[in-house]
Amino acid sequence: MTDQLRALLSERGRAWPGPIEHFETLTSTSDRLKEMARAGAPEWTVVVADRQTGGRGRQGNAWISPVGNLFLSVLLKPPIHAAAAGLLPLAAGGAVCEAVRALGAPATVKWPNDVLVGERKVAGVLAEATWVDRALDSVVVGVGVNVVLSPRELPPDLRDVTTSLAAEASGSTDRDGAAAEVLERLTVWYHTLAAEAAMIVEAWRALSVPWWGRRVEVRSGDATLVGVAQGVDDRGALLLRLDDGRVATVLAGEARRLRLDR
Repeated sequence: MTDQLRALLSERGRAWPGPIEHFETLTSTSDRLKEMARAGAPEWTVVVADRQTGGRGRQGNAWISPVGNLFLSVLLKPPIHAAAAGLLPLAAGGAVCEAVRALGAPATVKWPNDVLVGERKVAGVLAEATWVDRALDSVVVGVGVNVVLSPRELPPDLRDVTTSLAAEASGSTDRDGAAAEVLERLTVWYHTLAAEAAMIVEAWRALSVPWWGRRVEVRSGDATLVGVAQGVDDRGALLLRLDDGRVATVLAGEARRLRLDR
């Protein structure tokens, strides 16, 4: 896969600047890449696996990882101020959303970085930062894209809320093509973040689900908040108007739209 992926990136005018490591099976591409980062791996190192046995998303959720789908992680060492670090998850989610659109599926991004087609999740992103002496040292961005995932491979409670490129895209695609598209878009969003962070928020808003002004539930750590989604601020935080009129600023969490007002 490594040579094929580099060739696809080269066709897009992108000579990949870091190592690309491919494994048949890993517990998690992000866990492997964090080990490599501690050993001195350079920025833009990529780890790809055919299969994960312990893939995960935000809030400790498991990510089902059967063969045929895309599981990759990228090492970034962003030269950005800590205040802009909160925008990295948005940038990564926007990049993956654009990649899914380029592959033929009408995707949107749900705060902070779940990628949906309609109400169903087709891709997810998990950005995990390492700090040294209160300075941002590195970020491992893990990406999972359901390329050919079948509902039969999922637990019953996920079958109605999950989809794949095979089910949604207007054209045919494969894992290598999806990987090349994701990596190319990620470089564009990442360099934009370093040059002009405000553009990231604007671009992300243009791709976001139309939830603004609607009631949502947000799980953030051990807290669960319910209110009306107002938007995102310049740091990438979700602005949530609570029932008592206060506006909560949520920096990280998991959001879902409520079907009926409570």
